[in-house]
Amino acid sequence: MTVILGTIIVIAAVLGGYMGGGGHVGVLWQPFEFVIILGAGIGATITANSKVSLKSLGGSVGRMIKGPSYKKEDFLEVLCLQYQIFKLAKTKGMLALEAHVENPEESTLFSQFPKFHGDHHAVAFVCDYLRMMSLGADVPHEVEALMDQELEVHHMEEHNVEAALAGLGEGLPALGIVAAVLGVIHTMGSISEPPEILGKLIGAALVGTFFGILMSYGFVAPMASAYSKVTEEDSRYYECLKAGILAHMAGNAPTVSVEYARKTLMSHVRPSFYELEEAANELPAPG
Repeated sequence: MTVILGTIIVIAAVLGGYMGGGGHVGVLWQPFEFVIILGAGIGATITANSKVSLKSLGGSVGRMIKGPSYKKEDFLEVLCLQYQIFKLAKTKGMLALEAHVENPEESTLFSQFPKFHGDHHAVAFVCDYLRMMSLGADVPHEVEALMDQELEVHHMEEHNVEAALAGLGEGLPALGIVAAVLGVIHTMGSISEPPEILGKLIGAALVGTFFGILMSYGFVAPMASAYSKVTEEDSRYYECLKAGILAHMAGNAPTVSVEYARKTLMSHVRPSFYELEEAANELPAPG
């Protein structure tokens, strides 16, 4: 929601200040200038990015508006999930997890945690590494290196969307100048017209520069920054899973492994030790 609020403030400040100084909003309506700037910007973005990045870019606005996908209660849930997994593995062995790992959709263990269970990527991440452990992978630093590579790929995919937005934001001021120059060329071709006509033509040309700069620094560049922050916060979910699994592989008790995972979370979404302990004590016996 902060994206919407910020956008409203930018529009209100720019138009309010302009109108307060005696400006006429109608003068700013220059649709052909907008077509040049936005059309060229979109075309350049298509040229610079892959189909996969462009497809993800289409859904980035909704993601920015919604904010991070995971709230405090979701992190508490995933910590409790890890506690149940590690407790079951400690008491009954890794083979006790096999049914849940091989058929996660019908897992009675995973279904206790609906946010996690509905997240296909998170389920696959956990199941892949639990499966590796059951097959004999028992060297934490080797598994950690593999996890880092997987998360780096995920980060690169997210970064491509951010880079596409940032690239568009960087190009819009220059495209605004292109539109302004074309407007000046058009004006020079009408140099014999009376001053009132020339004034309108020059004003239209200047709107191109104004619009390109405003779109860049008022909207697109802040959106790229907002998207980066959202993806960074969401990445904590996987870092939490990673830390817990590695701590378990190192031979720690379930409570200690979950504490390793809890420490990776940002302060505003991190449950306290006592909140986690209370939630874990209310869980049914894993099976």
